Amino acid sequence: MDDEATSSYYVTMRDVPAEERPRERLARYGAAALSTAELLAILLRTGRRGENVLAMAQRLLADCGGLVGLARISFAELQARRGLGAAKAAQIQAGIELGRRIAIASPEERPQVTSPAAAAALLMAEMAWLEQEHLRVLLLDTKNRVLATPTVYIGNVNTTVVRIAELFREAVRYNSTALIVAHNHPSGDPSPSPEDIQMTRQIVQAGQLLGIEVLDHIIIGHNRFVSLKERGLGFN
Repeated sequence: MDDEATSSYYVTMRDVPAEERPRERLARYGAAALSTAELLAILLRTGRRGENVLAMAQRLLADCGGLVGLARISFAELQARRGLGAAKAAQIQAGIELGRRIAIASPEERPQVTSPAAAAALLMAEMAWLEQEHLRVLLLDTKNRVLATPTVYIGNVNTTVVRIAELFREAVRYNSTALIVAHNHPSGDPSPSPEDIQMTRQIVQAGQLLGIEVLDHIIIGHNRFVSLKERGLGFN
């Protein structure tokens, strides 16, 4: 059963055949066999009048642009969604945060960044269509496995407003030995500006002083990216 399951034809989950209900399917087949909507429905537990919980989960994922979009929404925005409220918003965010912490606690399962394309692929879905510029850092261990990907700044990303020290604060906290800087261009064109190149140069110099290697600066556009390291911009 995929995320487009037809459970919305049923007003309540009691109307759904037992073998099609998410909890019963999980018990019988395991969590991996369930769609994203079914897993979210289990977190939500109940629907609302005229909309069962699985239909609610499907609607929420569609409205948010999938699981990645759902993970980006703030608590306040989430609880304001039709049919949710504080309790359901808390359940969703708790589930998402547990998933993030599992990824951090399992080094062998962390994604490994081996190229600019691999770095861009990790962030493209989340950053390509943002309406504001977001500056993030991929924090890496000695084997270039991802420790975390915190957002450092939201707004007009350039050296006049971004404090370089902010980029390295999380790196120090995670004991990261290397990092990759990434930001998006809401215009969709990832071509680096002179300010992008200047900021890259300052970040690389700061990393050298701190003993944290800056491997690249990735600029993300609409399903495109540019690696400043590959172009030799700000790294020479």
